[in-house]
Amino acid sequence: MSYLLDTNIVSLIIKRNLEIYQKIEDVKAQRKSIFISCITYFEIKRGFLAVAAPKQRERFNQLCQDYQIILLDDLAIL
Repeated sequence: MSYLLDTNIVSLIIKRNLEIYQKIEDVKAQRKSIFISCITYFEIKRGFLAVAAPKQRERFNQLCQDYQIILLDDLAIL
């Protein structure tokens, strides 16, 4: 089973929501795949254009290094 993180979940991870953080850790411990959609990626990036949030931007950049960003034409989403 794989997980595709939506914008709300990514936002909560960036804000260090403990419940979501624990769920992600549980999924990682089970060696399940976690992905971010390209739509979520661009929604979050666009949100950073409106606000100055360097710490949250840094957390998001790290998240994008940790998890693959899935493109719309990627066969992995089928």
